[in-house]
Amino acid sequence: MSKEILNLEPKALWKNFYSLTQIPRPSKKEEKVTAFLKKFGEDLGLETKVDEVGNVIIKKPATEGMENRKGVILQGHIDMVPQKNSDVEHDFEKDPIDAYIDGEWVTAKGTTLGADNGMGVAAAMTVLESKDLVHGPVEALFTVDEETGMTGAEGLKPGLLDGDILLNLDSEDEGELYIGCAGGVNTNGEMEYKEEDVPEGMVAYKVTVKGLKGGHSGLDINLGRGNSNKIINALLVTAAEKFGLRVAEMEGGNLRNAIPREAFATVVIPEDKKADFETYVKEFDQLVKDEFAKTDAGVEVSTETTDMPAKVMEEKAQTSLFKAVADCPNGAITMSKELKGIVETSTNLSIVKAAKGKIELASLQRSLTEEGKNSIAAKVRASHEAAGLKAESSGDYPGWKPNPDSPILKEMKDIYNKKYGKVPEVKVIHAGLECGLLGSVYTNWDMISFGPTIRWPHSPDEKVNIATVQKFWDFLVETLKEVPEK
Repeated sequence: MSKEILNLEPKALWKNFYSLTQIPRPSKKEEKVTAFLKKFGEDLGLETKVDEVGNVIIKKPATEGMENRKGVILQGHIDMVPQKNSDVEHDFEKDPIDAYIDGEWVTAKGTTLGADNGMGVAAAMTVLESKDLVHGPVEALFTVDEETGMTGAEGLKPGLLDGDILLNLDSEDEGELYIGCAGGVNTNGEMEYKEEDVPEGMVAYKVTVKGLKGGHSGLDINLGRGNSNKIINALLVTAAEKFGLRVAEMEGGNLRNAIPREAFATVVIPEDKKADFETYVKEFDQLVKDEFAKTDAGVEVSTETTDMPAKVMEEKAQTSLFKAVADCPNGAITMSKELKGIVETSTNLSIVKAAKGKIELASLQRSLTEEGKNSIAAKVRASHEAAGLKAESSGDYPGWKPNPDSPILKEMKDIYNKKYGKVPEVKVIHAGLECGLLGSVYTNWDMISFGPTIRWPHSPDEKVNIATVQKFWDFLVETLKEVPEK
């Protein structure tokens, strides 16, 4: 089905996007796409370099008569979020993405699509290979590992790029220009525990939470969607009190920057409590469906008998697990007072795992302010420590401070208005764009982020709107043509 997207317009851009869907490129596994882009640049006869952290830089000279224009860096990240539904067989390190047209959108079969940020990378590739565009000096910067640590942007060295204007092609609402973003920090909690024999007279169950939408832990954090880790923990806490439930294993979520969609637990229940437990799970399922009827209607909570586990968690550790998950802050914490409708500070309890003698929790805190980021990270650490876990924060990256007086912002607003008859919205995004890190190295850069409309990134529902890809491309082409002189 993937090849049907080759007939979409603009064909050159969709051709390059299709090529990217055929190359496995989950975060930290970008070797294949790095080699592909290196060959792409060299085959075009363009100056091509792979830096020491794996970023690919390709430089294209100005077209005739445009040599005096400011240099533009087209920037996107080459990794993608590897998320799939549990009933889908897909190996993100080996298998291509199966993209297809669904009405006005392109999406994928049961997996993330990789439009984030494959669309931006494909657009830059199309500029590099085009023989009829008008532009000044162009450099393409393709960064690695944006989704899990921004180590590509963090490792970029000064002196590798010559331009003055950075066009980050990693935003997800056509008709909007982004001039700032949130910073972030990761927080982990860990605790080792002892396992013990399963008590006599027990029966084993597998508890499942699935059907949640999940989504981007920044862009979608204020939409009221369910967090599978919080949901399953609430069930287990009550079942432990009512029926003497014991946990053998628990696991939910697998990516720090995605709202967790599924969670699973292997538990044991006294045999004489079987009927009561099964009735309780059905009642709990209905409660959850009612709670998320408007924001996450597909949620399902279920249980079924399973093989008896060899061991269960000691009760003290089980209590610590329940408390750590229950007390961990989650969701939108504060809204911006200056920017209407924008989340200022948030946190996402993204991964919970308790198995083989170890509890692990992982979360990502975001904020438009350093104070907000540090404060919420401290609260998460405190909640972990109060439950008996060791906690630490790492991977801190800065936000991107808005510059409302940006010269390229003024230019692009005028271009968009002339082309489409309206002024684009200027926004700050509650997500981690690489501009904050990149701008700390290249302090002279005037930066804007924009892109086509993408919905539900970081989830298997990810899709990109076809019509906006054409508008995004046309706007990029016109912007390159109108870049000011040096």
